[in-house]
Amino acid sequence: MGSRSSSNAGSGGRDRQGSWLPRDSGVLRSEEEDDEDEDVDLAQVLAYLLRRGQFHLMQGGGAASVQVVHALSDSDDDSDSAWEGRLGDQYKPTVDLTPDTRGLENNEIRTRIQLATGRLRPGRTDRSIPKLLCQRERGLCHNSSFSPGECSRVVSHFLPNYLTFTDSYSQKAFCGIYSRDGQLFMSACQDQTIRLYNCSYGAFRKFKSIKARDVGWSVLDVAFTPDGAHFLYSSWSNYIHIGNIYGESDTHTALDLRPEERRFAVFSLTVSSDGREVLGGANDGCIYIFDMEQKKRTLKIESHEDDVNAVAFADNSSHIVFSGGDDAICKVWDRRTMREGDPKPVGILAGHRDGITFIDSKGDARYLLSNSKDQTIKLWDMRKFSGREGLEASRQAVTQQNWDYRWQQVPKKAQRKAKLPGDSSLMTYRGHGVLHTLIRCRFSPAHSTGQQYIYSGCSTGKVVVYDLLSGHIVKKLTEHRACVRDVSWHPYEEKIVSSSWDGNLRLWEYRQTEYDEDAFRHPQQLPSNRESRPKSSSFGVSDQ
Repeated sequence: MGSRSSSNAGSGGRDRQGSWLPRDSGVLRSEEEDDEDEDVDLAQVLAYLLRRGQFHLMQGGGAASVQVVHALSDSDDDSDSAWEGRLGDQYKPTVDLTPDTRGLENNEIRTRIQLATGRLRPGRTDRSIPKLLCQRERGLCHNSSFSPGECSRVVSHFLPNYLTFTDSYSQKAFCGIYSRDGQLFMSACQDQTIRLYNCSYGAFRKFKSIKARDVGWSVLDVAFTPDGAHFLYSSWSNYIHIGNIYGESDTHTALDLRPEERRFAVFSLTVSSDGREVLGGANDGCIYIFDMEQKKRTLKIESHEDDVNAVAFADNSSHIVFSGGDDAICKVWDRRTMREGDPKPVGILAGHRDGITFIDSKGDARYLLSNSKDQTIKLWDMRKFSGREGLEASRQAVTQQNWDYRWQQVPKKAQRKAKLPGDSSLMTYRGHGVLHTLIRCRFSPAHSTGQQYIYSGCSTGKVVVYDLLSGHIVKKLTEHRACVRDVSWHPYEEKIVSSSWDGNLRLWEYRQTEYDEDAFRHPQQLPSNRESRPKSSSFGVSDQ
């Protein structure tokens, strides 16, 4: 994540044999380049580390000799409120006004999205809502009703834009996700409390608060079981915990992963579709699999050269596994051939310049998203793996990182738009910030949106929504005062919930207070900022 800085991820990472990669790999940089990238006063950094207790000053041998000694901590506090506020005010993520869409032109995902959003029906160039309604009334729609694609097309005009509910906590909100059926929402906060909300029949009402156990610093990730009856959470602990949602009494079961590291954390966890296996990515560079029926850890795979920050199953079969780490590499694994003694992935996906913070699967065992500390999201086709050139280029880029995303400004070199040699990604999305913590991004729901959007949290306190095919930002939700770490879109309704380090959980829905002809046009056809009218600030939303 987390536990190592960006510079450590590139310059001191482990290989699979346990040896250490050479620091800086012989890369020479001029003093002018170093000065240009150093955006934060080093004295401030040292003062911050001393204040956090991560370093101590000790008297040396001479009268004027002082040594700075690194102190191991049992926490992984990314930043305090004063530091993160200062950086959040200064950083303005670079928005890519001309995204490179060439990778999507001949790829199947373009056709899939167009079909899922009703854009490939022959003879229908006018896709406005009045025209669609007229065609339905005249019986020109399939079975005299809108197709699922046409429904998604209509929904695209009504993206969430209005803050309808806020729940405030005393500390940072870390995680927030809807259950698979959208009936429940679960939130996890640094106050070590898991909160459950009833979302049935359009409600959003808290009905249960559970005190998490064996929590080091904060709950880091949460997940529902497929049946929606239990929840899991991880932290700086040797255990993943599972608890019940319903029942008169609370039960907590500790799933022992038996790690070898003294200071251990699972940064990401997920559950297989049949509920039998729990998959976790940890700070020791390994993927862990816990079998719920055998009640024991069945696999520990040395998967990455540094922290494993993200894991995901590719689809409901749970045979294919994705992982991403601080080594900036996404890896694809076949669960049926994973062996501890021979940890070979099916393939790798290289192109990021810095560590991966999150991975989301489209659910079709083909496409996935990765969010990264290089301030980009990338879209991948797992049938298009990277070769050695891409792997070496990504490793070299990580090695050259000499900043810590937890408390330093983004260096100018991290904002380069040029792709690395061998980058096999289909598309790159820019316009959100990834600082302080493992910020998450996801595909929008298939049922309501046809997965035509990508949405992400942002270190500047925003929720950013991208159009998947064009790469342009179509919506920003802007009411938070600190980093938005997690975002979750209701699987069937036009609702988004954002979880922020300002201690607030916010629910966003669509509202229209007056008629606006632009509301009935597709977001890609909206006028530019110079042509459009300013939106009211009470909505907490902007389109760019």
